[in-house]
Amino acid sequence: MSSTTASPFPERIELTGEGIVLRDWTEGDLAAMPDLFDHPDTAYWTPLVSPFDEAAARARLDKARRLRAEGTTILLAIATDGGAALGEVMLRRAPEGTELGYAVGPAHRGQGLATRAVRVMAAYAFEQLGVEQVILELEAENASSVAVATKSGFRLLDVPLIEGEEKGRPYVLQTWGLNRP
Repeated sequence: MSSTTASPFPERIELTGEGIVLRDWTEGDLAAMPDLFDHPDTAYWTPLVSPFDEAAARARLDKARRLRAEGTTILLAIATDGGAALGEVMLRRAPEGTELGYAVGPAHRGQGLATRAVRVMAAYAFEQLGVEQVILELEAENASSVAVATKSGFRLLDVPLIEGEEKGRPYVLQTWGLNRP
């Protein structure tokens, strides 16, 4: 691939809908990121590093910018008013499909933020990127993520499970899909 290939993603993104704003991470978010992501549940269910400290926040912001420029991934902060970040939603274009992911800070769970963020990001993928299906890859034991998948309209796909190991623990992922309306 040529290094001069332009990213299919815009340099700046702000998506609104369902009472939330999905916006670019900024330098001003660095101090708040550890409170969002340095939690045992987040460490267990996601590939985010643990402990998630200020250095991890800087690395995450830099990675978000690099992946956007490469045209593979969008990482956006979830906010209710465009202000303080409450979590993150991800869209990743990969050979296996257009995958979504999310993490919501412990203090902000139970408000439907992940479900709403997934629906807004899926709409972006369908309307702006022209994809036919978005997927979620999650562990069946992660009841919160299964709830997000079902509330967002995803269906469990009849495809092989994804087995692997991360952070010293084995995992088995199911693939859930949502087709273009």
